[in-house]
Amino acid sequence: MSDLFTGLKNKLAGRELKIVFPESLDERVLTAAGRLAAEKLVTPVLLGNIDEVQAKAAELGVSLDAAEIYDPAHYAGMDELVAAFVERRKGKATEEDARKILLDVNYFGTMLVYRNKADGLVSGATHSTADTVRPALQIIKTKEGVKKTSGVFIMVRGDEKYVFADCAINIAPDSNDLAEIALESAKTAAMFDIEPRVAMLSFSTKGSAKSDETERVVAAVAEAKRRDPSVVLDGEFQFDAAFVPSVAKSKAPGSVIQGNANVFIFPSLEAGNIGYKIAQRLGGFEAVGPILQGLNRPVNDLSRGCNEEDVYKLALITAAQGL
Repeated sequence: MSDLFTGLKNKLAGRELKIVFPESLDERVLTAAGRLAAEKLVTPVLLGNIDEVQAKAAELGVSLDAAEIYDPAHYAGMDELVAAFVERRKGKATEEDARKILLDVNYFGTMLVYRNKADGLVSGATHSTADTVRPALQIIKTKEGVKKTSGVFIMVRGDEKYVFADCAINIAPDSNDLAEIALESAKTAAMFDIEPRVAMLSFSTKGSAKSDETERVVAAVAEAKRRDPSVVLDGEFQFDAAFVPSVAKSKAPGSVIQGNANVFIFPSLEAGNIGYKIAQRLGGFEAVGPILQGLNRPVNDLSRGCNEEDVYKLALITAAQGL
């Protein structure tokens, strides 16, 4: 276990945060939840038919003594959740609609988080990203001042830790989106004890090329600095100018970033997705995420190809976001 997660576990010790797992019959999810409970890092909140969940746990040898299990079809507090859902959707759902919708484990679990009955949610092992993210956007919504959620990866290799964004959500962010992603990514970095130094990436460094694409990044840099001048941030940079001190000295001698960036904001989802996978596959980095940022309460999406370790780690991250 890397220092990244050792630090998170130390932060979570004794906090008794609750994390919802809607996919409680999935072996990977149930085993990870049992491990988290046994280590007393979080209290798993498992959703589904109680007899089926308990039988599956017994089959896997997983103790649920420290877990909570709720069946949406027989939940004692459903009337409260229905009323809160109808109010939150502001005329877009009737009470009858709400009772049907909240039988969906992702919607039900998201409502538990919204109503402060849990501190975060992890889903996606068997559901699509849309199934996980849509309830969060409809119910939890983005934080004040944040228009869009975004997805970051923490790239880890030994003692090295970097933040790559947005690699998961926004296909073609405009300059305001990029500024927002940059500032939210700086906050995410700080959560992992990374002192953020943010580089806004492009195929140009400080005007070496001009196009609509580069000007969008230039405008994003200006907007991010306007919104929060305290963040160490600059651009536009080619990656080498952001990462290699000798190149920075040559290409951007007056910048606050001198080849020492640790938060990298890609100009598009295409670039971000390609970039993190190159680092992962050629550079030998572990890609932790995607971690969703910008929401009022933490909800995170697993890959359907995840393993137990992925579930365990993303649950730790989700709990840390809830602190």
